[in-house]
Amino acid sequence: RLRALNRLQVVLQHLKMSKQTDSTAEVLLEKKGGAGIITLNRPKALNALNLSMIQQIYPQIKMWEKDPETFLIIIKGAGEKAFCAGGDIRAITEAGKVGDKMTQDFFRGEYRLNNAVGTCKKPYVALIDGITMGGGVGVSVHGHFRVATEKTLFAMPETAIGLFPDVGGGYFLPRLSGKIGYCLGLTGFRLKGRDVLKAGIATHFVESEKLPALEKDLIALKSPSKEKIADLLNSYHMKCTIDQEKAFVLDEHMEKINSIFSANSMEEIVKKLKQDGSPFAMKQLEAINKMSPTSLKLTLRQLREGASMSLQEVLTMEYRLSQACMKGHDFYEGVRAVLIDKDHSPKWKPAALEEVSDEFVDNCFKPLGNDDLKL
Repeated sequence: RLRALNRLQVVLQHLKMSKQTDSTAEVLLEKKGGAGIITLNRPKALNALNLSMIQQIYPQIKMWEKDPETFLIIIKGAGEKAFCAGGDIRAITEAGKVGDKMTQDFFRGEYRLNNAVGTCKKPYVALIDGITMGGGVGVSVHGHFRVATEKTLFAMPETAIGLFPDVGGGYFLPRLSGKIGYCLGLTGFRLKGRDVLKAGIATHFVESEKLPALEKDLIALKSPSKEKIADLLNSYHMKCTIDQEKAFVLDEHMEKINSIFSANSMEEIVKKLKQDGSPFAMKQLEAINKMSPTSLKLTLRQLREGASMSLQEVLTMEYRLSQACMKGHDFYEGVRAVLIDKDHSPKWKPAALEEVSDEFVDNCFKPLGNDDLKL
């Protein structure tokens, strides 16, 4: 009987592992050599993060962190197109409409995961090949190493759907050089390829087709320290010549960006863009005019406050904002216009920046008592 029990346990253990490496699973969690490997495996949905993926990845990172046989963690996306295009916004919208508590669980789980990445004691390497937006930024940007490729497309486009650049955006965006982060967070400006490195979002740049070899070499490292991993990434980075000579896309506009986006209010930013009148300024103004006025005001304050906060303080603040957005109008209208009906003409309420009161904004930042995010 004992042997039968043991056999059953072995079989169950095997099933548990094979469930994780089953190619239909939404996230694959594997151990290869001394590396824990997370593969976001929803290529048809551009590897968008849903709650069940978050609930699998978080405990796994925590386990690998404690495991003396795991020396580094690698995260990547399946398929050709995306690392991770964001969070599963549709599911959150459906839940919000019927008052389901998933609107709390999702953001709470996601921000805890972002914090786990940001505080991870093991070297954490994100291979951000392809589309990397929103939630995908949250599971990569806070880690030690972020490897971009010529296929990387980075953006924080949340203000277009009545949200704000969350997942710790309030922490990393204001820490980019000058006011680049404010420009990216408010306008949803997209960065491609080597520009993701030049903006300070990626730490390394490697050809997309070299990633499998890089991954192999990372797995093969003997007792890899952070230094050894950095050396290996540097060696790949140095050999990559794609777009090496190209100037950073925002280089020639930096003076403008720094001057315009250091304004104290959204109204003033808009005024400065109009006064500037250059093609670049007009393009940013056009983008801002499409965004939710409420989201813009929340975002500007989020970034200004986040500049002097710890990642944990930022995530706590962002959780409060996420819940305010879930109770509001613009998020549901933005998702309808951009993702569901795709008519791209949202009817924001209020419709103008001047109509979003300071009092309303203040309320969105208020602590939630027992419902606050606990990290």
